[in-house]
Amino acid sequence: MEEQVEMVGRAFADHYYNLFDHDRNALVSLYRPASMLTFEGQKILGVDEISAKLSQLSFDQCRHVISTIDSQPSAFAGGVVVVVSGSLQLHGEDHPLRFSQMFHLIPTEQGSYFVQNDIFRLNYC
Repeated sequence: MEEQVEMVGRAFADHYYNLFDHDRNALVSLYRPASMLTFEGQKILGVDEISAKLSQLSFDQCRHVISTIDSQPSAFAGGVVVVVSGSLQLHGEDHPLRFSQMFHLIPTEQGSYFVQNDIFRLNYC
């Protein structure tokens, strides 16, 4: 069970950040109408609003470098909580930004997962 949860967390994080870095508009497929994103303290509810927020970020090109991925089973049957830390390199910037992000993944009937909750925060320490 623990190994399966770790595999889901790593596979999801790899997929999410690959999409974010290369085809950000495709991230919309990972959210549902009741999904919530908290981005730097701003709460955003629903797939359309989340998609709008991610597409309106002030940068077009970036590269995520993952440092750690920690995963746990959630109380929701088959759900997985994933916490990621790493750095975000913006195009044209010299210094990467450190970040932390948490995802609560819920299984779908098709055997994949969607993001129920997503919390993103830059780390300024």
